[in-house]
Amino acid sequence: MSKDQQGDVKAAGRTLDLFEIFARHPEPLSLSELAKQMGAPVSSIHALVKTLRARGFVYVFEDRKLLYPTRRMQVLTNRIAENEPVVELLAPILQRLQEASDETIMLGKRQDDVIVYLDVQECQRPIRYAPHPGERKPLHSSAIGKAMLSLETDDDIRRTLSIVGQPRVTANTLTDLDALIADIRNGREQGVFVTRGENVADVMGIAMVVQLGGEPAGIAIGGPMPRMIEKEQICRDLLAAARRDILALEVDQTTTLRRGK
Repeated sequence: MSKDQQGDVKAAGRTLDLFEIFARHPEPLSLSELAKQMGAPVSSIHALVKTLRARGFVYVFEDRKLLYPTRRMQVLTNRIAENEPVVELLAPILQRLQEASDETIMLGKRQDDVIVYLDVQECQRPIRYAPHPGERKPLHSSAIGKAMLSLETDDDIRRTLSIVGQPRVTANTLTDLDALIADIRNGREQGVFVTRGENVADVMGIAMVVQLGGEPAGIAIGGPMPRMIEKEQICRDLLAAARRDILALEVDQTTTLRRGK
């Protein structure tokens, strides 16, 4: 990668960092405060803010030298979300699954060697599993990750995990490769893949594989361990019903993903 390419990647990363900082700290900030939180020189942040201001993404309180994002990013992301092909296609099914299970529903895909949540239908119970779209999860310790690994042969799983590893995320993470492969084999037989506090302590996840536009994705139900243990069979049955609903979708998924009408 050339120096120019490296600079472009760093600038893109800092742009995303800026918006994530304002999401965590929803109040106007000065350049120096932003630079401190981003771990970057004030001069670099000044150049970034100048560009974003010229494009209408941030505005400045001139008297106090503070800045804050405009709603331009919200408008753009809302438009993008409204036309997102996979989530749009599955939204009614995911919503029914959330209401029936009364737990949080995740839709995820494998991207390189992690799972990325595309959508989260969060339950409203006071105590719940509350991830966010865009979160990245390990292959070996997440329910959707196990579901995606199940599509590989055992030898391929060994090769994959020899590269990405099986770090201990919680005390319950399966860090023994043979034990994980045995667990995935069991999941293949049962049609669902389970984590019991392996990725988030005291959270149980149950996931299945679905096909969307010819590509695999995973749908999982996740919640506090005691509740999920009590309703495990119900959740398995609900996922099976959701699978049938997805198979019964009377649309050409490949065409839908390409925005064909």
